[in-house]
Amino acid sequence: MAKRRRSQKNQEDILVDVTEVRESAQSFFEKNQMKVIGLAGLFLLVIGGYLAYKMLYQEPREKTAMAQMFKAEYQFQRDSFALALESPGGGYDGLLDIIDNYGGTKAANLSKYYAGVSYLNLNRYEDAVTFLSDYKASGNVTSITKYGALADAQSELGDLDAALSNYKKAASASSNDLLTPYYLQKVGLLANKQGDKAGALAAFERIQSEFANSEEAGDASKYIALLK
Repeated sequence: MAKRRRSQKNQEDILVDVTEVRESAQSFFEKNQMKVIGLAGLFLLVIGGYLAYKMLYQEPREKTAMAQMFKAEYQFQRDSFALALESPGGGYDGLLDIIDNYGGTKAANLSKYYAGVSYLNLNRYEDAVTFLSDYKASGNVTSITKYGALADAQSELGDLDAALSNYKKAASASSNDLLTPYYLQKVGLLANKQGDKAGALAAFERIQSEFANSEEAGDASKYIALLK
């Protein structure tokens, strides 16, 4: 019987606690009703504003930018780099206009990559470094070629330490049977030129072990023999 009474007492205590919590919450809501409603309204306003911005402004702007980019990409693929940058024809924007007019879009970001490579091919190396540095790589291939092109421009400018660093990034950004051994070879050659024989040897040995079927593998064997 004593146990039953204690059990009843515990249940009564729990019931009192639950009641107190409910009353406390109700009291808090009554005292802060306008603040709670205001915060809820603000949350809905922020979410609604974001969705409106994305659907009514950003997505149409993205589509327009990609459509404008068509002709510049065409000229880029034809190696008509000066035309791609400023006047691709047909009333379309050049890469520089897309970067200026559609900032924050994927098209503007990709245009920075195209612009950087275009300037590299036009021997305007400082401009190449500027645009390639700003480009945010999003794919496996462009992750490699961004750093490789950036290193090429820095090498032409005589900034060999920065070039070697970016060749290494190109060689390690992603594994690609065509590009990775190509940039590993550049790592090896420049490291050797900089007096880092161990780094050069490591690059050539990686070509030999991981990319034995690449065009660079044959040269790698020769360089390894010379370095050893």
